[in-house]
Amino acid sequence: MTTQPSPIRVLVVDDDALVRSALTLMLGGSPELMVVGEATDGDEAADAVGETRPDVVLMDVRMPRMNGIDAVKAIVGRPHPPRILMLTTFDTDDHVLDALAAGADGFMVKDTPPGELVAAIRAVADGDTMLSPSVARTVVDHVRGTRVDDIPNPAAERLEALTERELEVAVAIGRGLSNADISAELYMSVATVKAHVSRVLDKLGASNRVQVAIEVHDAGLV
Repeated sequence: MTTQPSPIRVLVVDDDALVRSALTLMLGGSPELMVVGEATDGDEAADAVGETRPDVVLMDVRMPRMNGIDAVKAIVGRPHPPRILMLTTFDTDDHVLDALAAGADGFMVKDTPPGELVAAIRAVADGDTMLSPSVARTVVDHVRGTRVDDIPNPAAERLEALTERELEVAVAIGRGLSNADISAELYMSVATVKAHVSRVLDKLGASNRVQVAIEVHDAGLV
């Protein structure tokens, strides 16, 4: 008998009650997901994480009291934090880089089609980083806008701590490849890729794959 995988536990955080209800209804229709709680702002989100133990937090950026970015900082500082996928109304949200730097694992616009949002949650739960195409352009423009003279030497120095194989994985992350893509390109199992990604994150002191990608770009390797 084949054992069905446990559904991904999701915590929905948004100050708009209608948005929370819509997201909960939409996500609840997927057998892959289970909405385990809701929160109205960052303060509630931090408490709800401890109470509901989600795998993924789906969180709005702009909220009263404690905003999404401060909530990310509070959550990722805990032992065994959940993955965090941010939501924004504006595809050119100037908080994208701040959220990713704080430790968010992805950034999607709120009008993302339901199927794509479910896929993004699944990917983030699996350890990948997900960005809406329009949001990805914000990150790419930031990296491209960094002048060579401004590139910090410490980026290349930090990468020197990686083994040759770990560096290959880091560069692949910098190119935007998923774990499955890296597995196929470098002839490793997905489990081995995940192990390398974990060591890369640890050695670079990075909270997510986007931070690794920025390090690789800053070092001029992509």
